Amino acid sequence: MKNTDTAQAKGYDAGKQVSGIKLHLAVDTQGLPHAIEVTTADVNDRDGAVLMLLENNEMLSAVVKLLVDGGYTGAYFAQRVYAVLGATVEIAKRSELHKFAVIQKRWVVERSFARLEKCRRLWKNCERKLHTSLQMVVLAFLALLLRRH
Repeated sequence: MKNTDTAQAKGYDAGKQVSGIKLHLAVDTQGLPHAIEVTTADVNDRDGAVLMLLENNEMLSAVVKLLVDGGYTGAYFAQRVYAVLGATVEIAKRSELHKFAVIQKRWVVERSFARLEKCRRLWKNCERKLHTSLQMVVLAFLALLLRRH
C-alpha cells in the first residue's frame, strides 16, 4: 500500500518499487481474517508472515496446513512455520500455462485483498503509525462482516 506524505512509518520495496507498507493476512476458506500484520514495505514477505504467525499463534493454534503462494517457497520458511505453529506449508503455484486461469486455492486471499481495496480509507496509507493502519484494516473487515448479516 502506498504511503502519503503524512505517513511516518515508511519502507521501500525494491521489487515493486513502492514506498509504503505491506499487509500480511491469514484467512480461512471464506476469506475472513484470523491474523493480520502490517509492516513497512522493506520487510520481506516471508519475514512478515512469520512475524504475523508469532504474534497470533494462539489464534492460529488449530491450523494444520498453511496454504501460501509462490513467494513463500523455501525450506527455511517452512521450518519457521513449523516451529511457530506446528503446521506444514503447501505452495499454491500459478498455472504453468501462460494464460489466465483461476486456481481454486489462490483466489481466497486475493478476494480478501480485493474487498479491502474497496475501502476508501485503505486506498493509500495516510496513518502516522503502523498500529493505526492495522486498526483501519480491522475496521474494514468488521464493516464487511456487518454488511453480510
